[in-house]
Amino acid sequence: MKRPGPAEHLLHSLQERAKELNCLYRVDEVLSLTDAQEEDVFRDLLHVLPPGWQYPDICQTRLVLGRRVFEPPDYRPTEWTLSADITVQGERAGEITVSYTEERPGTGNGSPFLDEERRLIKAIAERIGLALLQRRLRRDREAWETAVEGLSRDSGESWRVLLDFLDRTDKSLLIRITRKMVAHLCWNDIPEGDQLHRESLSFIQAGSDRGDNRPLERQALAETDAWTRRVFETAGRHLSDEEIIANIQNWINEENSSFLIKALENPGTGLSEITEAVLRFKNSSIRESELPIAVRTSLRVALLRRFFADQLDFINVAKKYVKVEDFYDLVQHLVYPPRSHGTLGGKGAGLFLAARALGKATDYADVLGNIRFPKTWYLASDAILDFIQYNSLNEVYNQKYMDIERVRQDYPHIIQVFKNARFNPEVEKGLAAALDDFEDRPLIVRSSSILEDRMGASFSGKYKSLFLANQGSKRQRLEALMDAIAEIYASVFSPDPIEYRAERGLLDFQEEMGILIQEVVGKRAGRYFLPAFSGVAFSTNEFRWSPRIRRRDGLLRMVPGLGTRAVDRLSNDYPVLVSPGNPDLRVNVTAEETARYSPRYIDVIDLERNEFVTLDVIRLLREVGEDYPGVRDLVSILAGDRLREPGGLGPDWEKDDLVVTFQGLIRRTDFVNQMKTVLKVLREKTGGPVDLEFACDGDHVYIVQCRSQSHLRDQGPAAIPRDIPPDRLLFRATRYVSNGRVPDITHVVYVDEDRYARIADPHTLRDVGRAVGRLNQILPRRRFILIGPGRWGSRGDIKLGVSVTYSDINNTAVLVEVARKRDDYVPELSFGTHFFQDLVEAEIRYLP
Repeated sequence: MKRPGPAEHLLHSLQERAKELNCLYRVDEVLSLTDAQEEDVFRDLLHVLPPGWQYPDICQTRLVLGRRVFEPPDYRPTEWTLSADITVQGERAGEITVSYTEERPGTGNGSPFLDEERRLIKAIAERIGLALLQRRLRRDREAWETAVEGLSRDSGESWRVLLDFLDRTDKSLLIRITRKMVAHLCWNDIPEGDQLHRESLSFIQAGSDRGDNRPLERQALAETDAWTRRVFETAGRHLSDEEIIANIQNWINEENSSFLIKALENPGTGLSEITEAVLRFKNSSIRESELPIAVRTSLRVALLRRFFADQLDFINVAKKYVKVEDFYDLVQHLVYPPRSHGTLGGKGAGLFLAARALGKATDYADVLGNIRFPKTWYLASDAILDFIQYNSLNEVYNQKYMDIERVRQDYPHIIQVFKNARFNPEVEKGLAAALDDFEDRPLIVRSSSILEDRMGASFSGKYKSLFLANQGSKRQRLEALMDAIAEIYASVFSPDPIEYRAERGLLDFQEEMGILIQEVVGKRAGRYFLPAFSGVAFSTNEFRWSPRIRRRDGLLRMVPGLGTRAVDRLSNDYPVLVSPGNPDLRVNVTAEETARYSPRYIDVIDLERNEFVTLDVIRLLREVGEDYPGVRDLVSILAGDRLREPGGLGPDWEKDDLVVTFQGLIRRTDFVNQMKTVLKVLREKTGGPVDLEFACDGDHVYIVQCRSQSHLRDQGPAAIPRDIPPDRLLFRATRYVSNGRVPDITHVVYVDEDRYARIADPHTLRDVGRAVGRLNQILPRRRFILIGPGRWGSRGDIKLGVSVTYSDINNTAVLVEVARKRDDYVPELSFGTHFFQDLVEAEIRYLP
């Protein structure tokens, strides 16, 4: 007989997995029939289970629930059995058994049942236990509501009906409610309350509470039926029927929610158990509004701490705006490794808080009605630890203690090692489910480390965010997604975040990297997918281009297409800057200046090439024309020495001299007022200035990131000496200079702009950046000034600015950019970029 080959084995394995999945689907389908009689549901399960096993023709099922036994008429016990306990709220409620009536070959574990089938029967037992709990809670609630509805309001003691109900159904619950009533009586200064309290503790022996250092003797609790009757008779003499009934109702709701509190407060509870508990709470029909305020607050705080962070400043703000129901959708969009105890990281926390805070701003509902948040899935922060362990990459933890030059040298190799590693199958399965939800919409994969987006440590731009076209077969899309996540994981070990963490005393902290997977905001235009525009918004404007602009007027930094060009420093392009508090005060006044310093390029997703690309923005507009979302609000037409907005049938996409100005958006729409309101509301709700990233698809504005804004400490103007001899003056700046004084400067590092411009070899240009990085390490910290041409730290043409990263300039006291005009080029200022945020956080003074 021919032995089956690898292909046959694989086919058989896939067929078995399909049978098991179909079995679970059928089980869920039967258990979800809430209107069906319980007996009928469990009899139906007897027929649903056998097709999920290897040998369905000889498979039989038996279900035992307490004293009830469900089995087929011809059932007979055999030695080839597989069983699993059914538990409800931690107590054994029964057993599910699958058995074969004939012997079959053994598997690797010595029985005829596969390991996958052992997991399958456990999963089915869990589902039956959950269904039993839901039915029990539903019956209890219906019985309770029936009892409440049957109360006679004019009887004077209608609460006795409730006590009788509890006495029949749950004596232990009645005792606990009686204790709460005693505490309520004591709290309301009812004299008999103290006596009842003492009686419950049996403090009848003289001197039982000695007050010395010896332990008290343990005494039996005297909580009897008679004691319960006395407690409620006392309550009936001092409290109204309505107050007694309301308290009993609240305490029962509190008891019914205790399973969620226990799950959240147990440090050993993993994400899977917490997710199950949250969904159980959802299905239990418990109304959060009916819980005592203390219980509501406790649940909200525990959920915030468990899913996001232990930071008190975050929890103190967020607990005011969240509800338990806000977590229902979130837990169904989680991906995590087995036994995960991770969180959703800093970006996840900021976005979650922003959505809830804006949702509570009912006074601004008419203005904020257009604001949306993108669909998001979350990969737990400890999945990176699982990834490293799964691929035996533990040596990467040593990187953070190495010399920064060694880190810089090793980082490209780490990227490739991570990109060639594999994910835990459970994580891979979860990511596949996320892709099913997103379908073929383009995605952005964002870092969300547990250290990220904190005040004074925002990690702006330190970790990667990667765009995916998400086109092709399911396998191709999944591989691309896992590749992007691996690259973001590798960025944890790059030089910039390591240097950044070292500066803030965070190097020894075990960094974990959560991941946000978001749909890209936008629409299709021709072969491209893009938002109409994107940008960043700041509550506080640190460098104002007009004395009429106040610090609290804020700043918008906008670009057409994807937002990468708004947050990065680019050596060959310009964003549009707008102050929401003074939108008419523009950086560039004349038409010639506006055209010269307008956005020239656009980042989009090419759906045909399946990749992120950069295009000439005017060329793209000529190609797609009116298909570009909201295009008429974004462009102006340059005619001679003036700019005009398109009107009537215009513009002529082929012939007109188009300029991206956002004039129509600023003048004709409510967008600027919307962003001003968003910044105002979030500043009020969170207690400080915020830094947002946003995108617009032409119809709605989406907030895609929110964090606290790092800002300079207020300093008064420093006295400037007069009559300085020209030969003693090193340089002069008269615009965009912040207040303050920088003392004790010992060195100046100067990159001569003329000689730098004459260097033709890119390697030599990069050597200049490396030389600056070495000087940054050896010169006295915060006692030297860096002066150089163009834009420090920009992406793009490095001839237009010295090629450095944050770890190359982080020790300087002042960074000076010499913005000398050459041909048509004037370096753009750093306002609002990740690089600029680094300077603000590190309190490095910036002078253009």
